[in-house]
Amino acid sequence: MSVLEAFRTPPAGIPEPLRPGSAAMSMLNATVELGGRTVLENVTLPVAAGQVLALVGPNGAGKSTLLAALAGDVALRDGGIELAGKPLSHWRPAELALRRAVLLQAVHLSFPFTVLDVVRMGRAPWSNTAAADRDDELVAAAMSATDVTAFSGRKFSALSGGEKARVALARVLAQDTGVLMLDEPTAALDLRHQELVLQVARRRAQAGHAVVIVLHDLNLAAGYADTVAVLESGTIAALGDPGEVLTAELLSRVYQYGIDVIRHPGTGRGIIVPRR
Repeated sequence: MSVLEAFRTPPAGIPEPLRPGSAAMSMLNATVELGGRTVLENVTLPVAAGQVLALVGPNGAGKSTLLAALAGDVALRDGGIELAGKPLSHWRPAELALRRAVLLQAVHLSFPFTVLDVVRMGRAPWSNTAAADRDDELVAAAMSATDVTAFSGRKFSALSGGEKARVALARVLAQDTGVLMLDEPTAALDLRHQELVLQVARRRAQAGHAVVIVLHDLNLAAGYADTVAVLESGTIAALGDPGEVLTAELLSRVYQYGIDVIRHPGTGRGIIVPRR
């Protein structure tokens, strides 16, 4: 079975699969305060099944906070969030873990787990369910997709930063949820593995899942995302197709730095470059 087929075939007894194009999640007029400061203000954001949604913007724009709010890890002051058509508060933590998986910017483990141990942790929410029968299959598929199979027996603590990032991604892939949330998954990676991660995200979307990914690399967002949300000072400055949203004028204003967008003659996609 291919990696894509392994993620597409649902076992019995799990949440209903998402219908491509349907609303996997939705955020409506959400405001978040942290430490007495408004970090997100009146944000409305749809998350569609079968699509990659990229969150981009300068440091401090609110990207990671928005992702944490969607995950249910940050409380809203105002507004609401729905998952599978129900308020996020409707779902118990164990039920959330069956419906959305979250990759944080950094993963720290205190015990000397092997790479295989760490990836297997992604299957923990499915213990004592019919889906547990697929543990080995999905762990193997996730490790293959992230190019970590070759060092499955090594200690996680002995890995490089980039290797740890890929193992952490394999863990959330193995969790096999309808919504996948990734916070800067390419930050520690070389060019090849940055592309690999976005290809994995695309395959998950093609299998019908919803993928929300925080990115700093605008070209990765332009090349792989179906929809891009540009954040600016805690609000959404633009939301839509990358080719329409990622313009030189908007990006130069949001990043407060001159940016050009050059159209690739072969694909027509925008190549985003700073003015130097």
